[in-house]
Formats: sequence, structure tokens, C-alpha cells
Amino acid sequence: MANTTVLLRDDIDTLGGRGEVVKVKAGYARNYLLPRGLATLATKGNVKQIEKEREALLKRAAAERSTAEAQRDQMSSISLAFERKAGEGGTLFGSVTSMDITEAIKAKGYEIDRRQVTLKDAIKETGDYTVNVKLYRDVVLKVPVTVTAEGGEVAEPRTDRKARKDTADADTAGETAAATADTTEETEA
Repeated sequence: MANTTVLLRDDIDTLGGRGEVVKVKAGYARNYLLPRGLATLATKGNVKQIEKEREALLKRAAAERSTAEAQRDQMSSISLAFERKAGEGGTLFGSVTSMDITEAIKAKGYEIDRRQVTLKDAIKETGDYTVNVKLYRDVVLKVPVTVTAEGGEVAEPRTDRKARKDTADADTAGETAAATADTTEETEA
């Protein structure tokens, strides 16, 4: 398991920021980072070259950050609504994915990539959600998303269904206790 020291040419979430020197597995560097131009080998010459380019990189990063912040401020009023077929209890037939959210934002006139939408799992129930759109490393836009059943009906929230199930379980437990009490009375008599 040989390690290689590389110099990052671009930001990589799991490794670090542009211009950092990091140690990675040799295969990861050889097969992924180097061919895609995301990193170069950290030789003395490359490190010196990057030090010279660092000022330009910092200016470019500052410009990208300010552009992302301006875009976030411009997009702050966006809210999305999806209408999907749903069964009883608000469970969707299908789901709302990051691709759906990206297309809805593009329809509103803003250009984003689907990988910028951070959605842990696809939305599979009706209700109100907040979806994060990562515009830059630490510039995140929170987009409110409302998913309704076709016809504009909003089904009961998930917590109500669980509460309803809990009360049904309590009713069943109560009936069981009453039946047990009845049998106890019969055996005592």
C-alpha cells in the first residue's frame, strides 16, 4: 500500500482545497486524480510553480466565491412545488429526485448542475422539505420544496400517521387487557 504525495489542482471534498499537498494511495492518484487533472505529483518543481500561481488561484477563488454569493442572493426567493401521483397516506408513486429539482430550477432561469443538489435520499412522500444546493465550497442555498398529491391535496404528514398507528396499537393493547380481565373474572368465578 504505497502512498504518493500530490498537489491538488482543484477542490476535492474528501481531500482538501486547491493548492494543498496531500498524501493519497498511489492507485487513486495514478488512476483518478492525475488523468483528470485534479492533481499533479508534488515534486519540488511543481510545488514552486504552484507557489507562484497561488496568488492567481486565490484571486480566482475569491471571484468564484463572490459570484456564488451573488447567485445565492439572487436565487433566495426560489421555492419549488411538485405535484405527483400519491397513494393513501401521502406515499408517492415514484419520487422527486435531484434531477427533478435541477430541472425545476433551470425552468426558473438559473443554471446549476445536478451534482450541486445535495439530497440524501429521493423524496418519496408528500410534504414540505428543504433542499440544499451547494453553489460553492461553503456557499449553500436552502430551497423550500413542497410535494403535493395530484389535485393539490396535501396528505397527512408522516408523524400523524405514526401517531395514528401508535393509538391503534394502544387500542389493540387496551382490548387485549380487557379480554384478559374478562377471562380472569371467568376463571375466578
